Amino acid sequence: MSRIGRKPIAIPAGVNVSLDNTVITVKGPKGTLSREVHKDMKVVVEEGNINVERPSDNKLHRSLHGTTRSVINNMVGGVTEGYSKSLDLVGVGYRANKTGNKLVLNVGYSHPVEIVPENGIEFEVPTNTKIIVKGIDKELVGATAAKVRSVREPEPYKGKGIKYENERILRKEGKAGKKK
Repeated sequence: MSRIGRKPIAIPAGVNVSLDNTVITVKGPKGTLSREVHKDMKVVVEEGNINVERPSDNKLHRSLHGTTRSVINNMVGGVTEGYSKSLDLVGVGYRANKTGNKLVLNVGYSHPVEIVPENGIEFEVPTNTKIIVKGIDKELVGATAAKVRSVREPEPYKGKGIKYENERILRKEGKAGKKK
């Protein structure tokens, strides 16, 4: 049995979980999330807990068991607390600002790069070299942060680019110079 799949998910106060065949909907103070669960996985909502059960021990069911439980747990966490990812801009003249709901990046290109957030995503720019991506869907927050990072990924020689807050860039030495 999957250790993660067997753990029950506690439903906090103020969160409503409803199940309609294979679609699970979680409502909370921050919003509502819905997701379709694999038809073989059995989700049981009882006594303030959510349990995920699998029908057999075949490889597909074993692989889906823990994954389904983690996805549902992330949904419950998202509607109660939300998720965020922080990005840092490193480089001379690199800066970010927010215009309306769009994120405008000046990262060394001849033109500023505009990123329009998807529904449920919000950008915060506390300083001109820091970006915070917020939302209730963990998967969407991570994908949006990766999209922002891909505009100018950090390079290994000087470390310039857009990096995650705690990301460590492996640096290369560069040219050693001419031997005499």
